[in-house]
Amino acid sequence: MTRPIGYFVHHQGRGHAERCLAIVSALPVTRPVVIFCARADLFPALPPHIRLVIIPSLFEATGEENVALADIPTPRTLHCAPLGWPGIRKAMGQIVTWFAEADPALMICDVSAEIAQLSRLCSVPHIKVLQHGDRSDEGHHAAYDGAIGLLAPFSERLAQPEWQGELRDRIFYAGGLGKADSLPEREIARQRLGLDAHREIILVMTGSGGTGFTVAPIAVGARSRPAALWITIGPMTRDWHATEPGNLVHHGWIEQVADYIAAADCVIASTGNTTCQQILAAGKPWLAIPEWRYFDEQHRKAACLAAAGMAITRPHLPSSALAWNCALAETYSRHDPETQRAAIDDLPSERTALWIEELIEHFWNDHPNPVREVTLP
Repeated sequence: MTRPIGYFVHHQGRGHAERCLAIVSALPVTRPVVIFCARADLFPALPPHIRLVIIPSLFEATGEENVALADIPTPRTLHCAPLGWPGIRKAMGQIVTWFAEADPALMICDVSAEIAQLSRLCSVPHIKVLQHGDRSDEGHHAAYDGAIGLLAPFSERLAQPEWQGELRDRIFYAGGLGKADSLPEREIARQRLGLDAHREIILVMTGSGGTGFTVAPIAVGARSRPAALWITIGPMTRDWHATEPGNLVHHGWIEQVADYIAAADCVIASTGNTTCQQILAAGKPWLAIPEWRYFDEQHRKAACLAAAGMAITRPHLPSSALAWNCALAETYSRHDPETQRAAIDDLPSERTALWIEELIEHFWNDHPNPVREVTLP
């Protein structure tokens, strides 16, 4: 029997699940995969060789926790390891049971320092997904040091400058991993969406991993550029004091994201991984506004995008008409679509799957997996 792969998927947002699906779909059908995640709704129907196991959330309390242990400090080598949580014990137990029964080739961790370290402690090789951010703490280093490989789901052009030495040598970059396969032409997208073929369209978008932008500053922008149609998609927080003009419309969470990106003349968006891949692939003028994330992930990614000439960034949405005019003028004037599209690799999913298979062959070539029956939790 072919040795299986395990895959832990963090359930915040959709990007972790999207790149998981991109990778496992590119692996050989002879390679069994077991996905561990706290949300079933992130995944479509899966083929027979891919199994989804729902585990309790490692990050959300249910009310069953022992509150007397809530104030015990977290060790420096961990990030999220509260004491007295039955759900965490059950989730870890499900994964460890599978480790013992399945004898896997490796575990892919996207993302959790604790799951990565659990894999190493259980003598299971693991691949750690590498994300942007200030991650020089001991918890991240413990997870990275214990990994046989680090998967960066973005272009090497967006690497942080401190990723050097031995860490750099273990990173596999996959620009475009998890993005939508293709985008329609601008004219076709506008026809599909019923949008004016000639009017300037400014798209404001956020991902599903947070609370999104607040409407008041976007309304200021729309008032400062009244000839343009401003469209928002994704989470937006309404402000009681926002005076919204008629050229600003909200569509909320939609499925036709690719059509709206293709139809836009300019995109204002946060810097989540899937959002980045889609905008870079489209080669659109991009004003990147990072949202709050742990370890300043989106702020560090925005800095890398700016340094690579792929986006114009601001630390927050502009707060006046003058600031909006300056930001949009810079976004259009410094737009470099060729540099943006160069960040999207050819066949990133297939390249990543091949890299994983090569790691397995390298480390397990002399140790075939014994045939055994595996009972999944």
